[in-house]
Parts: sequence; structure tokens; C-alpha cells
Amino acid sequence: MASAPLLEQNVSLRPYNTFGLDVKARLFARFTSPDELRALLAMPEVQQTEKLVLGGGSNLLFTQDFDGVVLKNEIRGLEILSQDEDSALVRAGAGESWHGLVQYTLDQELSGIENLSLIPGTVGAAPLQNIGAYGAELKDTFEQLEALEVHTGQLRTFSREECGFGYRESVFKGPLKNQYIVTSVVLRLHRQARLNVSYGAIQTTLEDLGIGGEPTPRDVSEAVMHIRRSKLPDPAQIGNAGSFFKNPEISQQKFDELKARYADLPGYPVPGGVKVPAAWLIEQCGWKGQRRGAHGVHDRQALVLVNHGGAQGSDIRDLAQEIIASVREKFGIELHPEVNIL
Repeated sequence: MASAPLLEQNVSLRPYNTFGLDVKARLFARFTSPDELRALLAMPEVQQTEKLVLGGGSNLLFTQDFDGVVLKNEIRGLEILSQDEDSALVRAGAGESWHGLVQYTLDQELSGIENLSLIPGTVGAAPLQNIGAYGAELKDTFEQLEALEVHTGQLRTFSREECGFGYRESVFKGPLKNQYIVTSVVLRLHRQARLNVSYGAIQTTLEDLGIGGEPTPRDVSEAVMHIRRSKLPDPAQIGNAGSFFKNPEISQQKFDELKARYADLPGYPVPGGVKVPAAWLIEQCGWKGQRRGAHGVHDRQALVLVNHGGAQGSDIRDLAQEIIASVREKFGIELHPEVNIL
């Protein structure tokens, strides 16, 4: 068995969460391979305490110090496993940056995840919540993943069906929560471009960028990055975790009732109902751009809660709860955080 990596004590997590919150982990270790992870999990002090696996820290809101062990996933590696004239299987280590993977696939002239450009975080976190943006989701190209079972140290392969993907959901957020740690992900990508430019402002952005009739996957990636940068603050400049809330799904009947009262209410058909943009609901309640000292709601995107510097995680959590309550009161719709609150 590999020797266990160094276990540090009382480590600040400020560099490891995109809200920039200065909380401490009682124990902290990095791992760069499944063997190192096994060695860590075999240590008595790790076995006996709560564990948090950290990737890019872009989907977490710490409201207090973490009284357990933080395991920082730094498993790297990007490779093409196999390819034919139609598709290629690409494997990425769970500690790779997600956007780095997108750029790698574009360099290989592969298509399928260009709409997911510039999503923060790591590859290992992507399947946990089936990341999605601009009309695409991880499950659209997902082939399989490998994950290590915490209790036994065994590596197991999960197919797409076994992952139980839903909207920002997977089996790893439900029945198998905290039981497995993702070590690698395999995607099946297209050799011939199958572009999706119908969602949001992609088409008009391509035109604004002077890209004509037949855009490439890299062109679509550039358009998506342009849109994201225009709407979303850079965590290096201002603390945030991107979209804080999921877009709620409501029944067609509920949507029709609301549409009769709010004529400009947007909605997108989904199986079993209509998806409504949470940002629109929050904006209608007057939250966009509101600031409470060191924290607030972003002035260009109402879905994004921000730490202007020096805020506590509990302040941001309380603000989120106020927003949820006001949307519930005005529209009778329950918002749910996309961010994990600890």
C-alpha cells in the first residue's frame, strides 16, 4: 500500500473555496492517486471523523470551521482512450479543472462539451450534480466514471444509468452520498461537430463576434465564455460560487396561472412541466444588486450571491434564506440552493 500523504492540522480553507471564506479544517490532506486516497482512508484519525472531498471549492458555502478532514482531490491526467470516425472516449482525472478538460477536447477537435466552457470546479465534481449550461448537461456525453468506495477502498465503475442523473442531481447526492469518491471520468465526444446554438444568447453572440454561417466547436466555446464573463463575476476578483439557486420546475397549470398575472414570465418546457429562470423571479422581488455591507446579490446576475470581502458564510446563508422566502411569498415557488451549504 502507498504511504499516506501528509495530514495537516488547522488549515485555512480560504484559498480552496471560491467565496473566499476564511474557515479552517481541523485536518487536511491532498491525494494524487487512488492508492494515496486508500492510504489516507486507512488512517484511524481519518476513519473516525467526518470527511469532505474538495475539488475546486466552487460549489460550497462554509458557514463555520470544518471539524473533520478535508481531502483535496488532485488526481490528474487527460487522455484519449479510443476513437473511431464518429466518436472518441476521453478520460480525465477527477482533480483536473473542468474548463481545462473542455479546452483539451477542443484542441483534439472533439465536440460535445463546448457549451459547458468556463464552468468552475473540477472534473470529479461535475457528475455529482450533473453540471449543465446553455442547453447542455454532463449526462449528454457521459460514458462512465470510476469511484473509490470510502468504506472498502474498492474502485467501482459506474455507467450513466447507474449514476441516476437528473437536473443538478445524481445518485452521489442521494442514496450514495458520501459513500464514494470520484477518481476519473470518461466522456464520449463527437469527431463530427454537433453544435447546439439554440439556447440563450449563443447565436446572437456568435453574430456579434463576427462569426458567420458555420461556427466551429471552439467558436461556440468562445461565445459561451463571452456570455459568462459578461454576466458572472470572476471569483478571483469577487467571492462567489456562480449560480446559487437551481432553476425551479413547476406544473404547466401553475405556470399558466402565473403567466396570466405576469405576462413577461419566461418559461422552458421540460418533462412534466415548465422550468422558470430563478434569476427572473429573484429580480422581480427586487434583490438584484442589493448589498448588505460585505455581501450581497450581484448587480448583473441575480442568481449570484457575492462576498465583497470579509463576509461570513452565515451572512450569505441568511441572505439566501431571505431571497427564498420572498420568492415563495410573491410567486408561491420554492427555490432550492445549487450550492452545498456546510
